[in-house]
Amino acid sequence: MTAIRKGRAAVAARLLVLAMTTSALSLPPGAASAQQTFTPREEEPEEFPDAPGREETFYFCTACHNFKLVAQQGMSRPRWDGTLDFMTERHGMPKLEGKDRDVILDYLEQAFPETTATPGWQNPFLKR
Repeated sequence: MTAIRKGRAAVAARLLVLAMTTSALSLPPGAASAQQTFTPREEEPEEFPDAPGREETFYFCTACHNFKLVAQQGMSRPRWDGTLDFMTERHGMPKLEGKDRDVILDYLEQAFPETTATPGWQNPFLKR
């Protein structure tokens, strides 16, 4: 092996050791073996807009998913109505009819009306 090759091999070995040491030092102890666990945040009806039907809507919807998901939707009454049908047909949600359905639709329409904002991240530099 020539002197140049030995020098390159030595530099490569030092860089490898440095990279391994740096990556090992940047992790907190036990981080490599620690598992991430998801803990859902508790929700209460009082966290959402106060209007008639809030509790009924909250407890009906949270039987299957969190209520923040509902609050983020912002739909018109016909779209809320269609969503209830979709969840009944597709996901086995109990059928909601009559006065109970009206109470929930009234709350959803009032508390989370249709929005005109585009969902998702918006580029602040894009001129609209």
